[in-house]
Amino acid sequence: QVQLVESGGGPVEAGESLRLSCAASGYSYRTYCMGWFRQPPGKEREGVATISSATGTTYADPVKGRFTITKDNAKNTLYLQMNNLKPEDTAMYYCAARTSVFCAIPPLASSTFTYWGQGTQVTVSS
Repeated sequence: QVQLVESGGGPVEAGESLRLSCAASGYSYRTYCMGWFRQPPGKEREGVATISSATGTTYADPVKGRFTITKDNAKNTLYLQMNNLKPEDTAMYYCAARTSVFCAIPPLASSTFTYWGQGTQVTVSS
């Protein structure tokens, strides 16, 4: 059984940083495409970033240059380093796994991911 558990969210002020973590278990973590998604209040879920050993990294335009997705294969953990946070980054953040070494085209489509964590809330105040 695949399990994904996010942590690291919380309240911050604009301009500050946070690092989200996603601990993965139950599968060959290093062979999967992994992603971060978010759902702002009252809006649909949207892709933030993806990472795969086969296809590299992809970022949504609003986070390019501010967010960095990485993974530590030894620890089976996915990370999202978020710098210069803005109020519009406020959302529930989810990590997800796609059962393929390749991220889909388009890579940020949530429908192509099979397993999801429970989410961690990020709130950015101005």
